[in-house]
Amino acid sequence: MDVSGAVQWKDRQTSAAEAVSVVRPGDRVFVGSACGTPRTLVDALEQEPRPGVVLVHFLTDLEDTEGPPRTHYRHHVFYAGRDVRALHDVRRMRDLGLVDYAPLSLADVPKLFHNGQISLDVAMVQVAPPDPDGTCSLGISVDVTKAAALAARTVIAEVNPAMPRTAGDSRVEVDRIAKFVPVDTPVIEYLHDPVGDVAEQIARYVARLIDDRSTLQVGLGRVPNAMLAHLANRRGLAIHSDVITEPIVDLVESGTITGPVTASWAMGSRRLYDLVDDNPRFAFHPIDRVCDPSVIASRDHMVSVTQAFTVDLTGQVSTETLDGALYGGVSTGPAFHRGALGSQGGMAIICLASRTPAGRSAISVELGPGEAVTIPRADVHWVVTEYGTAYLFGRSLAERAVALIDIAHPEVRDELLDGAVQRGLVGVRQELRSRTAYPVDQVRDVQLRNGRDVRVRPTRTTDARAMQDLFYRLSEEDRASRFLHRLSSLTDKAAQYLCSVDYVNEMAFAAVLGPATHERIVAASCYYLNPATRLADVAYMVDPEWQGAGLGALLHAQLVDYARRHGARGLTAEVLLSNARMLRIFERGDHSVSRRTEEGVLELTMLFE
Repeated sequence: MDVSGAVQWKDRQTSAAEAVSVVRPGDRVFVGSACGTPRTLVDALEQEPRPGVVLVHFLTDLEDTEGPPRTHYRHHVFYAGRDVRALHDVRRMRDLGLVDYAPLSLADVPKLFHNGQISLDVAMVQVAPPDPDGTCSLGISVDVTKAAALAARTVIAEVNPAMPRTAGDSRVEVDRIAKFVPVDTPVIEYLHDPVGDVAEQIARYVARLIDDRSTLQVGLGRVPNAMLAHLANRRGLAIHSDVITEPIVDLVESGTITGPVTASWAMGSRRLYDLVDDNPRFAFHPIDRVCDPSVIASRDHMVSVTQAFTVDLTGQVSTETLDGALYGGVSTGPAFHRGALGSQGGMAIICLASRTPAGRSAISVELGPGEAVTIPRADVHWVVTEYGTAYLFGRSLAERAVALIDIAHPEVRDELLDGAVQRGLVGVRQELRSRTAYPVDQVRDVQLRNGRDVRVRPTRTTDARAMQDLFYRLSEEDRASRFLHRLSSLTDKAAQYLCSVDYVNEMAFAAVLGPATHERIVAASCYYLNPATRLADVAYMVDPEWQGAGLGALLHAQLVDYARRHGARGLTAEVLLSNARMLRIFERGDHSVSRRTEEGVLELTMLFE
């Protein structure tokens, strides 16, 4: 920008009251987003109310005082943040009609601004001081704000030296801005409230799904942000996300995030803002580019994490209402979810607490009134609660229902199962015995003595089909050794009995191969505790192709350790005299062994020292 241009900008500096005088009765006024909310301009507009004015915005931070926000205007919003939710409560109580929520993907909003379907008379934004090239950076709030600044009839801006200058496509021509209001205040800072034990457990489960060299989208939810703290041992991560938040700083400084960081807005402390300031590694782009599913899908190993509020037993996901009240919105979740599914090696994850703040089950037989479907069931892959993970894609309605009930709150699992039976989602013989969180601490990746790798983990109710597949791969002799008589088939009920355990008085492990989305069970063990004797009866199966590799001994050692730590005195087993391999495993175990013979069967008692 030449000297005359600089003078022209200086000539356009004015007070907030003078700047908002361009707003006429009946105007639609865009308000800049998130931590870039131009509070000084909003306050000035509220000081002298104009009839018929509508404020249009995405996520805002309109209040920095105690108590509920106050406004003289109707708000047309694309997301119900904390301040808007308070206004919505006022509307419900006093019928003032202050909030109109538009259920839109944010990626569609810029087009609606540009084609005039959502007309904007004035855009109020916050920018960094103009640069010599004749542009201003929108800093940490590009999102839908740049589109609004380009589409509005008139643009007025707070110019703040504390606003970072961000790389990417964050700039607006100085000539687009009619009035500049100098402010010298800290940029709004936002840190997520500390998460409780439930959210922390969900975050751990989600983090376990993420591999090295993934590209992450984390969204606004507390759980996705808490998840970032559990990724410190990953390497080569990159970010392609609608928003970046405070935990990003630690992951960049620790060398966990080494790839590019692409975002549309930022919410954090000054520490984050200083990191992105004039830093070419952090590229801020308009929301329609960042959230374009084709752009997202072009990132290999893209991981999308969407925080939901309710899921029904068929897998339909809702993110817009919580306990009957407007909360959040469509936002960017569906776009990132869809993009991640199209990514090579990508993964789309839905996470939610098993119960809502009001104590309702977040997993329900069917969505309730007002709980709109944000992500359709055909697109849902992973669902995570504090009780474990469920994989739904490609599964039948019955398999989906069982998987979701297995990660619901234990107190409602029987009720959900009854509801699933009544709706015809599952058969009347379906059983579910798990009554606690999935014991993820028992998952082990091990290398056997033949050099092959397997994962040993606790079973889930949904393993029943894979357990049947293992059974049918056994020889007749192996089946007789396992079940002590010649068994030609393994019924659904029997397979459920081998997989669906309560993880306390019953336990089962499976050695599995392949991706978590479609694992193959090559060996299995289980025990069932007799409460009277505190002895647990055990049994094992090993795929013929994997016998002799040490799997039986491995499963036995893990089962012994688990039983001992859960109060068992020891184990019991019935073994055919001809089953020399299993006898050797028991004799070498970490326990004493006593035996007696009954009609060709050894009855073993293995007491813990």
